[in-house]
Amino acid sequence: MHSTAAPQYRPDPELYLRLGELIASSGAHDFAERMLRLVDAQVPINRLEFSEWTLDPGQASVSQVKALGSAGSPVAGRDSPRSPLLPSIMRMDDPLLIKLKTPLHTRHTAHQCHLVSRSGDRRWVICVQRLPGQQAFSLAELSQLKTLSDTLLPLVEHHGQWLAHSVADQGSQVADLDAGSLRRAFAERLAQHAVKLSLREQEICLGLLTGATVPEMAQRLSVKNSSAETYLKRATAKLGVSGRHGLAKWMAGA
Repeated sequence: MHSTAAPQYRPDPELYLRLGELIASSGAHDFAERMLRLVDAQVPINRLEFSEWTLDPGQASVSQVKALGSAGSPVAGRDSPRSPLLPSIMRMDDPLLIKLKTPLHTRHTAHQCHLVSRSGDRRWVICVQRLPGQQAFSLAELSQLKTLSDTLLPLVEHHGQWLAHSVADQGSQVADLDAGSLRRAFAERLAQHAVKLSLREQEICLGLLTGATVPEMAQRLSVKNSSAETYLKRATAKLGVSGRHGLAKWMAGA
């Protein structure tokens, strides 16, 4: 007689090995790559991004989105997560939210799943993506992502804290410079790397190096926050770095 009982779940021993490596790499440059490999081995994906959001509850808006890492090939046809995700994360009560983006035209729109944790006015978001035309995330895969997120989201928060401490350490020598010296040192670094930035792009970088936020720099330059973010993205793309952390490392010669 054959048993009709459902097969028992057998834990993947490689998962625990990858998880240990991921925990050990918190704050390191390959943290996102390790997380991508871990998730992809359990639920096939093409790209992974994670970020920290700071909310302004009074305005029902996001005051800052800090990119903490990404890995994988860029996925065409994906939507920006901020607008569709904001209403859900503003009113979330549970410590974990899974927000699924269902494409209207699967041949042209990427599949996205957002895993979100909350603590006060902070949200930590992991966005996993699949190429357009591939199968949507199944219920079993969503369940597996939820199981993984219980561990991965706290690691993203810890990774962000490591990055913040690293920026503070690397930027200490920058903080000791006066405005004129910092501007000259920044110009010298640009010349060494043969990089040309526009005046606005330079001002955004110098502001971030002295501790200002993107909204604060937007106010100083009398431009919209979106314009200031664009200047920063253009500058960091030319420098080959990512965000304030990468900018501080580049300026410190790391």
